[in-house]
Amino acid sequence: MDRHLPARLLSAQAGARLAAVCAVAPEPLTEFDSPRARAALAGAEVLLTGWGSPPLDAAALALAPRLRLVAHAAGSVKGHVTGAVFDRGISVTSAAWANALPVAEYTLAMILLANKAVPALAREYRARRADLELTRRDPGFGNHRRTVGLVGASLIGRRVLELLSPFDLDVLVSDPYLDPGEALRLGARPVGLRELFAASDVVSLHAPATPETRDLVDAPLLAALRDGATLINTARGSLVDQSALVRELRTGRISAVLDVTEPEITEPGSPLWDLPNVVLTPHLAGSLGTELFRLGDAAVDEVLRAAAGLPPAHPVDPAALASSA
Repeated sequence: MDRHLPARLLSAQAGARLAAVCAVAPEPLTEFDSPRARAALAGAEVLLTGWGSPPLDAAALALAPRLRLVAHAAGSVKGHVTGAVFDRGISVTSAAWANALPVAEYTLAMILLANKAVPALAREYRARRADLELTRRDPGFGNHRRTVGLVGASLIGRRVLELLSPFDLDVLVSDPYLDPGEALRLGARPVGLRELFAASDVVSLHAPATPETRDLVDAPLLAALRDGATLINTARGSLVDQSALVRELRTGRISAVLDVTEPEITEPGSPLWDLPNVVLTPHLAGSLGTELFRLGDAAVDEVLRAAAGLPPAHPVDPAALASSA
């Protein structure tokens, strides 16, 4: 992983738990080519990985004959775990379930704020510096009996469904892999994508970035959004046709909360920086700050389970990678 990451991932307690069952390398590996890296890999039974890990391809695995577990202290393993790892029967675990928690919390907050029209009203209040006479306005905002649509019943999508359950909201979900009965058990009504966009006051995206989902949210779907609706994207920017989104936002008809865009950092000249109906955040919904310790704890738990001869709690299924984040 990145050399600065261990101190942010592993609390003193987590480090002590790890040291109780493992001989821990004093410094993280950031490459697999140096003599130090080769010596560490030669004896390694476990790799605790994080952001910035080099690819674990066949050449790297040849240097690690004893490796039996890759415990990833983050979400997706697609950036560093190759098919060669699974071909050799090495167990892979992920803390995706832990990273889903803050993303879902961010999403919940933004859904409630969007329905309450907080971003727009805060701007108006700052501009007018006077009573907005909100009680006299048409009841076009609020969180009672509003409709929220979730695209994707991923780990994050399911957690959002749990967090939405105490509120008086009507929840829709669209996911081709979700059984209708399970959707109802999760507290949502399963619908097609077009119906979800047309019926929702807020649409939140939780589908994985795959070739099939690129530009999933296109111009016709954006046009189907009702006036005043909000699109929230905490998944990946590639899910949305960026040009179509900008065109729709420029009309002022809808709003957007964008924690991710394509490219990852929006170009300096993009209208998204200045449009008043856009909340643009720097990919902060996932684990940051103190939340990183949860990821470290999750990975350490997997190492401790392996040391005790127990199966992994959160294994990565290679067959599911093509349709997951």
